[in-house]
Amino acid sequence: MRQIIFAVIALVAFTFSANAQRISPNALGVRLGDHDGFGTEISYQRGLFESNRLEFDLGWHSSDHYDAFRLTGLYQWVWTLDGNFNWYVGAGGGVAHVSFDDNFNDFNDDGETYIYGAGDIGIEYNFDIPLLLSLDFRPEFGFGNFNDDLDLDIALGIRYQF
Repeated sequence: MRQIIFAVIALVAFTFSANAQRISPNALGVRLGDHDGFGTEISYQRGLFESNRLEFDLGWHSSDHYDAFRLTGLYQWVWTLDGNFNWYVGAGGGVAHVSFDDNFNDFNDDGETYIYGAGDIGIEYNFDIPLLLSLDFRPEFGFGNFNDDLDLDIALGIRYQF
C-alpha cells in the first residue's frame, strides 16, 4: 500500500514539474477592472521560482458614493495551459482606505481604513515580445464596517516584462 501511495505522489509531482512555466523575473503594468466601480491599479509581479511569483497592486477605485485607495499583495502559482497560455491561482490580502461622498448618508465618518483577504484565479498570454496580457477573477472578503462581505473583482492586466 505504501508503494502505491508513493507512486501516486511521485506521479503527481512529476506532472506539476513537467507543466511548470518559466515566468519573467519582473513585470510592471496596469490592471483595469471592476470592483463595485471602475478601478485602475499599478501592478508589479516579481518571479520567485520557475512557477511562483508575488504580485503587488496599488490601486484607485471610484463609484457614485465613494473613492478608495487599495494596496494588495498576492502569492501566485503559475502553470502552462498550452504554448504561451498560462493559468494561475493565488492568495493574499491587502489594506484599503475609502472616502465617502457627502451625500452618502449611511456612514457618519468621512472615511474608513479596512483590511481584506483575497484569492485570485486567471489566465494569461505571454507574447514572444516582453508583453503579458491577463484576465483574472479576484474574490475579496473585507473586515471593516464599510466592507464586511464578499466582493468580486474581474480585471484585465497589461504588463511589460523585464
